Amino acid sequence: MTAVDTAINQASSMALPGLGRTLVAAGKLGQKAAEDIFRKAQTGRTRFIAELTGSGVVSAFDLAHTMSTAFAAPLLDLDAIDVQRLPKGLLDSKICLTYRIVVLSKRNNRLIVATADPSDQEAAEKIKFSTQMGVEWVIAEYDKLSKLVDASTTTAAEAMENIIGDDFEFDEATVDASPDDNDASVSEVEDAPVVKFLHKMLLDAFSMRASDLHFEPFEHTYRVRFRVDGELREIASPPIAIKEKLAARIKVISRLDISEKRVPQDGKMKLKIGPDRVIDFRVSTLPTMYGEKIVIRILDPSTAKLGIEALGYEPAEKERLLAAIQRPYGMVLVTGPTGSGKTVSLYTCLNMLNKPGVNICTAEDPAEITLPGVNQVSMNEKAGMTFSVALKAFLRQDPDIIMVGEIRDLETADISIKAAQTGHLVMSTLHTNDAPTTLTRMRNMGIAPFNIASSVILITAQRLARRLCPKCKTPADVPRETLLEAGFKDEDVDGSWTPYHAVGCSMCTNGYKGRVGIYQVMPISEEIQRIILRDGSALEIAAQADAEGVRNLRQSGLAKVKLGVTSLEEVLGCTNV
Repeated sequence: MTAVDTAINQASSMALPGLGRTLVAAGKLGQKAAEDIFRKAQTGRTRFIAELTGSGVVSAFDLAHTMSTAFAAPLLDLDAIDVQRLPKGLLDSKICLTYRIVVLSKRNNRLIVATADPSDQEAAEKIKFSTQMGVEWVIAEYDKLSKLVDASTTTAAEAMENIIGDDFEFDEATVDASPDDNDASVSEVEDAPVVKFLHKMLLDAFSMRASDLHFEPFEHTYRVRFRVDGELREIASPPIAIKEKLAARIKVISRLDISEKRVPQDGKMKLKIGPDRVIDFRVSTLPTMYGEKIVIRILDPSTAKLGIEALGYEPAEKERLLAAIQRPYGMVLVTGPTGSGKTVSLYTCLNMLNKPGVNICTAEDPAEITLPGVNQVSMNEKAGMTFSVALKAFLRQDPDIIMVGEIRDLETADISIKAAQTGHLVMSTLHTNDAPTTLTRMRNMGIAPFNIASSVILITAQRLARRLCPKCKTPADVPRETLLEAGFKDEDVDGSWTPYHAVGCSMCTNGYKGRVGIYQVMPISEEIQRIILRDGSALEIAAQADAEGVRNLRQSGLAKVKLGVTSLEEVLGCTNV
């Protein structure tokens, strides 16, 4: 008999479990306290170790170290264990849940098992009887072990139910389903937890004012992120086992081919969130190494009806834009990166121009926002419907206003310019950094300087900056030198205004709530036309625009800082000098 066994026997005055006797012998637990905890465990029909750690008398850390020393067993930090890499099927999950143990590996005819109580002979006998293999104990902290047991034994359906919650009710009729519901493949994705999970994610994204949902599969994990106010936030980590069913479910209601997993696909779906409100979603799938990544963009038609005042245009900028779109012909271009609000700006203008006496046609890839009274055409390259084909057809439809989703090639640009020169107002987008570089970008596409100068009447470059939360924003002590370096002029830094910085509260996200546009609205004046005709550079155009009072993106952003709408850090992060 070892010294540990002798001490345990001497410390026992009642039928304490081995764990209790070990702690008493080691001086970590008093005899009376051990007996009280044991009686409480028996009365509540719980395990002694659960009652012990729950009482706080002995911490999980002290317990693990004590048991490791007493039984000469290795101590393992479970934070270093990846639950996805644990062996599956070696031991019945019921035994793991009952005795709070986790199988770490198999070595010859023995199982390496993590436990917080190596004195539990009942657990050892159960394992031997169930597996016909021996047991080697590794000691772990009980709280971490319990979490790992739950994570490794929870089924995919149970994990989904935990994410969804008991109070969530799903109404299948609220989702616009595929017309091919009788297809045998569809039945494979009618999995209730998956359906409820997708529906909850869509509703949560809308309620959080998210612009996109990202469903991302990795080797051992699955991640769901929302883009809220321009920043991606991790929302949920569902089981990796659902990735195929979730992708198939999204494809079904987006009318995509669920059997095609090798190439990207694009589609749309709808969600009814009230008696008279339906939200459109644009769906994009992308095959990756570990499955299909799916991005769903929220398209709320109400954003096009907010009005130009809500977009953040300054009075002078708004006046220039309104003057341009009221002209009978010419080209108005909106430029900026993906997600900068170009489509919303264009649709806001179209909504203002949408009157019974005006014929408006749009060519988009795909049509994102539905606007009653506007003839919208979605591109379909497989069927031969490209921007250039649509534009040629538009010109035979007697249009007053044409909107092209994006000018991507010379043919589209050439037809758009000819339309602008022949009595039509043309609006479109380009991907450039600012307004002056848009003109040189068109020149590099192969468009003649004369055609650019005679057709383009205004260019708007834009970015979206996060708005400071009005509830928690706090005055910031920014040195004068920092303000000057950021782009403020000496006369601006006169102490008459106060910059603010983000703090964060329950009403916002890290101190920001919503976004506001930062704009560079550049009319094409006669002097800028002369620079274009002599094939001048973007720097020359920018210098002339500055001389004419056109603020660049940085200056426009700094104006928002002076007004307390956003922070200096946010403007510096989304604009260049």
